[in-house]
Amino acid sequence: MRPVFPIHYISPVFRPPSEAQSLILPVTNGCSWNQCTYCEMYTEPQKKFAVRDAAETLQSIQQCGEQFAGQVQRVFLGDGDAMVLSTRRLMDLLAAISEHLPSVRRISSYCLPRNVRNKSVQELAELREAGLSLVYIGAESGDDTVLQKVNKGETLESTREALDKLGAAGITRSVMLLNGLGGRVFSRQHAENSARLANLTQPEFLATLVVSFPQGEARFRQAFPEWEPPPQKELFHEIELLLQNLDLKRSVFRSDHASNWLVLKGTLGAEKPRLLAEVRTAIEQPQAARLRKDWERAL
Repeated sequence: MRPVFPIHYISPVFRPPSEAQSLILPVTNGCSWNQCTYCEMYTEPQKKFAVRDAAETLQSIQQCGEQFAGQVQRVFLGDGDAMVLSTRRLMDLLAAISEHLPSVRRISSYCLPRNVRNKSVQELAELREAGLSLVYIGAESGDDTVLQKVNKGETLESTREALDKLGAAGITRSVMLLNGLGGRVFSRQHAENSARLANLTQPEFLATLVVSFPQGEARFRQAFPEWEPPPQKELFHEIELLLQNLDLKRSVFRSDHASNWLVLKGTLGAEKPRLLAEVRTAIEQPQAARLRKDWERAL
């Protein structure tokens, strides 16, 4: 008889694209904020936020070690924000992973800026020393007007503070921005202030996704009625403006999420001219830019 998989998942389960080969270990259910109007990830009733039972999670780690010893190299702590847990609770989880899954080389999680506020740099450094090496921060925008319109619950300053604390603790930061989130009316300030946030914090990874609403725009438009979806060409202009304003020393840049028409990959600032040239080609000669088809962008 095949052993029962030792982790109980509550669907749907989400993880960053780069965690495709990771063991997904849910330590919470849903997202502790879950009020962003653009986000559909945790809107199902079964995804109401709750902290997973500590004993159950620790038992899952032990059983994973018994079944997959030596096979697991990466662990992603789900769901939407493992950093809402206390430092002590996280340290217990990291210690259990180290004990029962000794082959693990990277532990990561999503991270809301608000849940870093009550953690000192020293606490974050202890988490890094215990194995938490990478966090994904959905900044979405560096523009306070756009952030207020989408009910993000953050500002440029609150996000900057969190990113600086994480960086000072030695935790790698992967920052996500949403192309098109400001609509047509706020596109310029969205791009310019998002670049400002990145320049101030110098994240190790920076990614752009295109805002999309598989379940419809009604919920989003209630708080942002003037939002108009930018046409494809205007989205490319927004990315161009973002890149023009970025002054990064050594950040890996990606726009390869399924939502993007134009796939961009490079290191900023070394490859900034090439990336800008690729965007300009997409604007002026889209037929030569190898853009994704609409069906390739299905989420």
